[in-house]
Amino acid sequence: MTVKASNPVAERIIQPDGTGRPHNWGRVGQWWKHTPVYQIYPASFCDANGDGMGDLKGVYNKLDYLHSLGIEMIWICPVYDSPQVDMGYDISDYENIYPPYGTVEDVEAIVNRAHTLGIRVIMDLVINHTSDQHAWFKESRSSKDNDKRDWYMWRPAKYSPTGERLPPNNWRSNFGGGSTWAWDEATQEYYLHLFTKEQPDLNWENPKMRKAIYQSAMVFWLEKGIDGFRVDTVNMYSKPVDLPDAAIIDKNSFYQPAAHLYCNGPHMQEYLTEMNAILSHYSAVSVGELPLTPELSHVLSYVSAKAKQLDMVFQFDVVDLGMGTTHRYETTPRNWQLPQLKSAIQGNQDVIRGTDAWTTVFLENHDQSRSVSRFGNDSPEFRVPSARMLALMQACLSGTLFIYQGQEIGCVNAPLESYPIEYYKDVDSNLFIEKVRTQLSEDRAGDMKRALRAVQHLARDHARIPMAWQNSNNEKTWGFSPQCQTPEKPWMEPHPLGGEINVLSEKNRQPSVLNFWRRMLRFRKEYPEFLVEGEYQTLDISNPDVYTFTKKAKQGNDTALVVLNFTQHEQQWKPPTAQEIEWPGDTTIEFEPLMSTLWRPSEEDTYRGDCQPSSEPLCPYEGRVYVVKSSL
Repeated sequence: MTVKASNPVAERIIQPDGTGRPHNWGRVGQWWKHTPVYQIYPASFCDANGDGMGDLKGVYNKLDYLHSLGIEMIWICPVYDSPQVDMGYDISDYENIYPPYGTVEDVEAIVNRAHTLGIRVIMDLVINHTSDQHAWFKESRSSKDNDKRDWYMWRPAKYSPTGERLPPNNWRSNFGGGSTWAWDEATQEYYLHLFTKEQPDLNWENPKMRKAIYQSAMVFWLEKGIDGFRVDTVNMYSKPVDLPDAAIIDKNSFYQPAAHLYCNGPHMQEYLTEMNAILSHYSAVSVGELPLTPELSHVLSYVSAKAKQLDMVFQFDVVDLGMGTTHRYETTPRNWQLPQLKSAIQGNQDVIRGTDAWTTVFLENHDQSRSVSRFGNDSPEFRVPSARMLALMQACLSGTLFIYQGQEIGCVNAPLESYPIEYYKDVDSNLFIEKVRTQLSEDRAGDMKRALRAVQHLARDHARIPMAWQNSNNEKTWGFSPQCQTPEKPWMEPHPLGGEINVLSEKNRQPSVLNFWRRMLRFRKEYPEFLVEGEYQTLDISNPDVYTFTKKAKQGNDTALVVLNFTQHEQQWKPPTAQEIEWPGDTTIEFEPLMSTLWRPSEEDTYRGDCQPSSEPLCPYEGRVYVVKSSL
């Protein structure tokens, strides 16, 4: 057998039988459309050996739990060898594992065991940049005439009229407020790093580099049997040739946000076509991280089936709500209104309306704070109702569903009072706080208070706090090291609410967020024509309290109605007319209750509501699903 690729670079990577065999386990058609996915952050998921760091054996030990939840694919964040400046997103060796996590053989064991449970496995593909400790970069910076010099992006300095050395442009790093350029004293040039200075950007215009990255980061792991990749920063590989200065929008800084310049560059489609040829050979799935791409036509250029680029992408319209324009933390908590959330979701759902594309559904990941704290209500009274309401909303949206670890038990942000900023580990959080401190004068202490509130609300750290599995454990690790009598202190301080919000407590009580998520994953599979593939339409978009939308099957008039109360007060609502749900205006319709977030223990299906839309107000943070029927 000879496998042909559409691009010469990819064609040299894909080999005939023996070195490029596809892994066809269970891959019939577009299987990933109906597959609920669970994201694992390995450092914080489960510690099997008691050293305080989550590991691959911990992931292996929890596969049965994930199977019982209804998960059919797991996405494992980077486990590759790394100095861990950015928690593994700075990779020094793509073909080895960070020793505290385990070994390559541990990954293979996870893949084999997961496959026996009907669970697929995808890994993070981080190829915009490497670690500065990668062998390639060490060679590249060794001299200007090294063979790998052009594998990274080097540029000479600019100089001011007074002779001051300046970086090649004014781009601001994604972390902190400094430059995207770092000066290398030895070779007297700058190298580009869109993230930390320890994460130098690869030069994707070099075909030798591309061939090497495809082989080391993709084919190596596809040959181990993994089922695909979540592709990190998928639209940043192609930069504009002239690397122009960004427009000045932050007058208080020399360095300016420049993502609109380095995202979606001129050669992105060429590079993704090469990658798709390899992924297609292995029948592997791809989901790309696609920030700062709001235009629908541009999104479709990545995920249209005809384009053959990516299977789906993560858009950030929803999770970016309320973030600052010059920096994510330069904002105030809850700085958004419900109509804005509705519009953001409508844009995401429109990706599949009348197209050959596919989309994703998510509210959390390793780069976001907890959705209950951001979009629900994390007070003791309303945490569970609002977590269930968000679960119902997410399960009723079309696309591939992604759940982040801890989301299924209703995890919330750690309170600032009991989890001070000194506990935070994320480089982004710490660089921002450092930036604020250096800019403050004694009479501006209020600025620091505002900064701390914003960081507590939006910090990535909340998603990285070790998972709580039990409500009692040595040294209050909350079961993070379940097999060890005397475990080491976790690498990050445990959640102060871990004794209440943990898997065991959620499993053993009703109503719980965990058991509701189990029910919603079953519910989603029971009605795929509405919930997985249906066409979405927002109703009453200006309503600031109640969120109502329909999901219509692509064939016929079968329609589901979803109603969500986003407040802590009862809300009256008016059922839509036939015309409002785009049925013939003279049709008489009725609403058959199908699902509710309310707990009714006397019923056979404890969450199947019996509320008629005109007779009962919505309880605080209640969600309901109805089937719309014509009344004869």
